[in-house]
Amino acid sequence: MNFVFLSPNFPENYYHFTQGLKANGVSTFGVGDAPYEELREELRQSLDDYYKVSDLENYDEVYRAVAFLTHKYGRIDFLESNNEYWLERDASLRTDFNIKGLNEETIKSIRYKSGMKAVYEKAGCKVARYHLTNDLEAGFEFVKKVGYPVIVKPDNGMGAATTFKINNEEELKDFYKTSYPYQMIMEEFVCGDLLSYDGIADSNKNVVFETQNIYPTPIMDIVNEQKDTYFYSLKEVETDVRDIGQRVVKAFDTNSRFFHCEYFRLTQAKEGLGEVGDIVGLEVNMRPPGGNAPDVMNFARQINVYQLWANMIAFDDAKYDLNHPSCHAVFSSRRDAHHYDVPLNEVVSKYEGKIYMNQRCPEALAGAMGNDILIGCFDTMEEVYQFVKDVNENH
Repeated sequence: MNFVFLSPNFPENYYHFTQGLKANGVSTFGVGDAPYEELREELRQSLDDYYKVSDLENYDEVYRAVAFLTHKYGRIDFLESNNEYWLERDASLRTDFNIKGLNEETIKSIRYKSGMKAVYEKAGCKVARYHLTNDLEAGFEFVKKVGYPVIVKPDNGMGAATTFKINNEEELKDFYKTSYPYQMIMEEFVCGDLLSYDGIADSNKNVVFETQNIYPTPIMDIVNEQKDTYFYSLKEVETDVRDIGQRVVKAFDTNSRFFHCEYFRLTQAKEGLGEVGDIVGLEVNMRPPGGNAPDVMNFARQINVYQLWANMIAFDDAKYDLNHPSCHAVFSSRRDAHHYDVPLNEVVSKYEGKIYMNQRCPEALAGAMGNDILIGCFDTMEEVYQFVKDVNENH
């Protein structure tokens, strides 16, 4: 089996994916813009070949790299980056080289938020009402239906980039005075707690690994207001989340890949959406959850999720027991710009034996993730809340 991994050196923890492929005997070839000698040793050891390009944004150059590897080693069975930024690039290369997986046509439903909603509804999951912005009059008509506030963001975008809340008529008028280089989507505001259903699906869209995370602070507020980041895993996936989650996985093109599906659990009833506690679909991303989330999965289940993914690629089975015992793994971080009540060294000392990761975040991810990252594992939610308080509290 031949596998091309695009940008295997970023994020830094992605070398674990190539290690997993190597362990399963998969011939793995990297295409990236970093010099080979600058790749970490573990990554070099897990690649059978590496093609350096000067710029991954240059499609012609990346195309030539894949063409060279195909000529040298034969047909490519899989091509993947596991990185949201390159999903469309991956799809174009699969289309041009006739590689199975998401292609230029099927990727539309997982890149455009308006497209995602139709698939969520197909799976029987309600979604917030929306419209694609065009002019002020249409905006006013939409707000008449759903009321203020409304959320505006790029229809095709990732993370919380250019995502903000419009609270009144003046802010709505200001929005339409601004010219955006891409189509924006406007959604009704949903009062709910953000959660995700994450995992790995096989070639038949069967879930072979699953987990559930809770995100108390919306990513929009983390990015726009530079709030501290924290989220935690549940020991077990909630029954209604699993039911909706697996239906959504079946509805999307999730064959042989990671999935990261986001939902709101309503904290206020809303006509047309549901009652308190009901689940509303938000977005999907057909890749691992970002940053150190795969490490949170590992610590929560005491497993190697990178290897589980590689097992699915090689054997169409993660070779994992879904009933594996678990703990509450919690990700919490600090920002250099903030002053905290408890010094970092005291936090580390207090939770000795409970902290599984303590490191600096790469600058490229710090805007969303924070600068100093800590991941701890606990048996109870009371311990989780105290840990987050000690890490994040500042006055």
